[in-house]
Amino acid sequence: MSPVAATDPKTTELDAALVIDSSLFLKAIVQQIRANDAYGTYRNWADEILLKPYIIPKKKRRKIPVEGDVDPITMARIMAFYRAIAACIEQETGQLSQVVVDLSHEGFGWALIFSGRLILVSKTLRDAQRFGFDSLEKLNTEGEKLVQKGIDLAQRFPAVCNL
Repeated sequence: MSPVAATDPKTTELDAALVIDSSLFLKAIVQQIRANDAYGTYRNWADEILLKPYIIPKKKRRKIPVEGDVDPITMARIMAFYRAIAACIEQETGQLSQVVVDLSHEGFGWALIFSGRLILVSKTLRDAQRFGFDSLEKLNTEGEKLVQKGIDLAQRFPAVCNL
């Protein structure tokens, strides 16, 4: 990337838009955010703006205190992330997928995505107050990895998904 491109906000917005347009997973997160917007506030917002809260550089994450409860906005972000994974798995396999996130008031817990009696994704959550990723690419990579694991399990054990 040229020095001009690194300082030009239009270029970074364009790069982010290209990453989002090429990713079914990032589109699924945006869809989940908009689906849970009861008042239509996010209807006309750009996808990049909706995904911006997921991008928290490592230095900034370290500064977020882990004492106290996980705030509702962070909880909604976590739920949208895992619901997007479930939606992508469901779209690919045709198996109805559900999400359960259980967090203690300290930010520890787990997220499960299941279909029937089969657990497709099981993820331990620590310091949920600091939930975020270094970049859109890392957000997409992590989500796609979990989606693929869930799809593989659903395809290997379709009978368990139907129980």
